[in-house]
Amino acid sequence: MKKPVAPMPAAQPSRTGPSRTGPSRTGQPAGPVLVTGGAGFVGTNVVDRLAGQGVPVILYDSLVRPGVSENLEWLKRRHGSRIDARIADVRDTARLEQAVREAQTIYHFAAQVAVTTSLVDPTEDFAVNCAATVALLEAMRRTPKPPTLVFTSTNKVYGSLPDVPVQNAGRRCEPVDADLGGKGVGETCRMDFHSPYGCSKGAADQYVLDYARCFDLPTVVLRMSCIYGPHQRGNEDQGWVAHFVMRALAGEPITIYGDGRQVRDVLFVDDLVDLMLVAGAPGSPLVGKAVNVGGGPRNAVSLLEVVDALQDLAESPVRVRFGAARPGDQRWYVSDVSRVAAVTGWQPRVGVREGLARLCAWLRETRADPARPPLAKAIAVGGAAE
Repeated sequence: MKKPVAPMPAAQPSRTGPSRTGPSRTGQPAGPVLVTGGAGFVGTNVVDRLAGQGVPVILYDSLVRPGVSENLEWLKRRHGSRIDARIADVRDTARLEQAVREAQTIYHFAAQVAVTTSLVDPTEDFAVNCAATVALLEAMRRTPKPPTLVFTSTNKVYGSLPDVPVQNAGRRCEPVDADLGGKGVGETCRMDFHSPYGCSKGAADQYVLDYARCFDLPTVVLRMSCIYGPHQRGNEDQGWVAHFVMRALAGEPITIYGDGRQVRDVLFVDDLVDLMLVAGAPGSPLVGKAVNVGGGPRNAVSLLEVVDALQDLAESPVRVRFGAARPGDQRWYVSDVSRVAAVTGWQPRVGVREGLARLCAWLRETRADPARPPLAKAIAVGGAAE
């Protein structure tokens, strides 16, 4: 007998299909668009949308992450010659600069993305996340007409939010301050870099903003919360929503670090791509700004509540085991998306339950596709929390 599923945040009407263009009124660049890390999770979704609208894309990726080679092949099959794939490391400054000179817009997603990995090798983390970003900014500065740059930062720049007292409320926690719980964390929150990953991404965040101030480069910073959706193959270090879904569908236990009441605002990737197109379009209203981007209070959900939802969506009962809480983990983080909404008119459209169902459907389709690797091979041993 299945246990009752906790109520999920209400969904707004969704928009589906390849013709989605988002709320942009500024139009898309004639091209080409450079997407670093373009075969990764977010990169694949952005490239797919752009190429589907006829925009030529320079896809720049080292292909070192598991699954990204399959993403690239999928993009090539769908879009053919619109994809100019350049297999290179973002630290290869000569090749990066050549790509920058050709681009009219840049989406900079290439990064080391795991806190745990940054603790193992902080130097590598800094080189990829911060030094390579500064090199990209310098390449932009040397071009006669610098392209617009959209940089993906992280909510980790705000640290573990130790000054936000929380209390348990059923299967989630919530701030003692009800107003904060209803609004979320805004961009005026004090920055408090935690972990080498938080430091490298936070420093790059500030460099991107400062190059807009000091050198008048058209740059945008998006401080992202938990993004999930198709083409994400999460593991225990990064991409926890997809990792939970993958393990549930494979009949494997999910490991939760801590008590599972940790709350995040999750954002379905289609909604993120809508905003990305606005942020990178000519005349972007976000140039020179840093904004928090996530599902907001309407899409705030605890780890336990995601597991509850998966009890209905998975093919077999979902098993859970618990591990010790991870140092620096935010007990509660929800993005205040009011600033980005006010500037662009963007709002998340896909609710949590719908988004999880769509991710499950994609993963089942992927598992059944003989051209894809078996789902079990994409699952890291262990669990996830961040």
